[in-house]
Amino acid sequence: MFTGIVAAVGTITHVEKLSSQADTGLKLTIDAGSLAMQDVGLGDSIAINGACMTVVSKTGQQFCIDISRESLNLTSGLDQTGPVNLEKAMTLTDRLGGHLVSGHVDGLGTVVKFNQVNESFELVIAAPANLAKYLTYKGSVVVNGVSLTVNKVVDYPNRCEFSMNLIPHTLQVTTLKNLIVGSKVNLEIDLIARYVERMLSLSQ
Repeated sequence: MFTGIVAAVGTITHVEKLSSQADTGLKLTIDAGSLAMQDVGLGDSIAINGACMTVVSKTGQQFCIDISRESLNLTSGLDQTGPVNLEKAMTLTDRLGGHLVSGHVDGLGTVVKFNQVNESFELVIAAPANLAKYLTYKGSVVVNGVSLTVNKVVDYPNRCEFSMNLIPHTLQVTTLKNLIVGSKVNLEIDLIARYVERMLSLSQ
């Protein structure tokens, strides 16, 4: 489990195919940046742009993960070198500064607007229609591993668009500052909303 509070911005420094097959997965080498790695061991979980991955090797501030083709097909930003948001799995003594996050990407969104409004920034993302029912005013959502609060939701026949307000600090300490219109982002809907839907569907 994670909180959606990014601990550091790391960098995917090397991408290697796991096999010679066309649909192969990848091995990623990641520089953890300022992320404290002293307590990270093999088999531990680290969220990379919101996707929970397993550490398969580690040397100093660098670690490697193996990512399957299925995971690559369902996420964005994990198939090439560049900056990524990092968060280690939480412990039972951690503060829950964001919200409960599983690290399982539910779908890909597309940035449709990203503008400065006074001292902050408005980020508007188009989400697949199947995720619309989980997005609500003042609800929580994870965008590329960052826990954010939804300010507005507008539904359309084939999608929904939701907006969030980002303070300058959030941009400074995450990769969200690199987003532009058209960028694909990893989305995870609120964990509690997922269980509520299941319970309601069985009670009907």
